[in-house]
Amino acid sequence: MKSFILITAALLSSSVFAAEPLKKADDVYVDGAGMTVYTFDKDVAGSGKSVCVDACLKNWPAVPAGGDLSGPWSAVTRDDGTKQLAYKGKPLYLFVGDKKAGDRNGDNMKDVWHIVKD
Repeated sequence: MKSFILITAALLSSSVFAAEPLKKADDVYVDGAGMTVYTFDKDVAGSGKSVCVDACLKNWPAVPAGGDLSGPWSAVTRDDGTKQLAYKGKPLYLFVGDKKAGDRNGDNMKDVWHIVKD
């Protein structure tokens, strides 16, 4: 019985059962604090990098990546070496204009920022 419990615990803690890095609220992805995440049209999916730097990054902070990522989730390496979460190869960002969970003030900003939906 003890072996069964140990094996079950090991399986449940494996990345096969890992939760998604973000969660869904209504129809969009949000971070752990409920803040809406966005993609930037100028980023190229699958390129492995973000083109949002300097002033852009101050207004659109990168969503940090961590843990085991699979499925639509991956990470890009920023110029400073930090890992940024990506969805279907596109880096993800928060928007400083969103002040509380559920805000979507950055959606369609300058026609290049978009909330993340399936």
